Amino acid sequence: MLASILGDVADLFLPTVCAGCGTERVRLRYGACERCAAALEALTPFPAAPQPPPPGMPRCVAVGPYAGELRGTLLAYKERGRHRLARPLGVLLASAVARLAPKGAPVLLVPIPSTAAATRERGGDHTTRLAAHAVRRLREAGWKADLDHLLRALPKPDAASLSVAERAAAAESSLRVRPARIGKYSRRTPGKGTLVVVDDIVTTGSTLAVATARLEGANMQVTGAAVLAATRRRHPSRERFATFLPPDTERAERRPSGIPNEG
Repeated sequence: MLASILGDVADLFLPTVCAGCGTERVRLRYGACERCAAALEALTPFPAAPQPPPPGMPRCVAVGPYAGELRGTLLAYKERGRHRLARPLGVLLASAVARLAPKGAPVLLVPIPSTAAATRERGGDHTTRLAAHAVRRLREAGWKADLDHLLRALPKPDAASLSVAERAAAAESSLRVRPARIGKYSRRTPGKGTLVVVDDIVTTGSTLAVATARLEGANMQVTGAAVLAATRRRHPSRERFATFLPPDTERAERRPSGIPNEG
């Protein structure tokens, strides 16, 4: 109730522009108009992977395609400083994690880290913020969830202008493990927990593959990856846009129980 009241009060003072569609002067629900909020609530997690997958690509679950309301909301959150959107987006991310983690078992979320430059530019690490809200939602729904920063990011070029090969090289040179943090975990108790790498978007899969390789090289057992959005295969002749979406029949699976919809 308190969160709802605070949300209503904040909407009186925040810019009344929908993060999903850009419509102005409409009542918002955590930054989105009623139509966009309903569209986001209706998203159902589905398996997503690049074609062809990079070596070491983990099993990946995405909340929705990188299009429409989800794309608009992600851009508003990530690039336009709409940090309040982290809560509803984190709830959506939790629904993807739930597809990989048995309810009741411990689940550890490992966010793909932002570089220091990106963190300064965006006012914080956007993926860590999403993961923190996902952990809260999972705990509310009965999971024993936590997150840890087992990875760090060195400086790298903007991935938007890179090819598949260049993205892979950038990810390979950027991601590193944090030995001091990994030291408290062990692979000696298999089946006792679930480790899920989380990110906002999957395009070529290079970052998720390298993150998995780094963690497994440090004796960590990676179950899979959860992301908010998967890019469409817009230009099959260009390797840069190789991520595919599965058929609608695969995407029609129900939202996992315990992760209720939230705008």
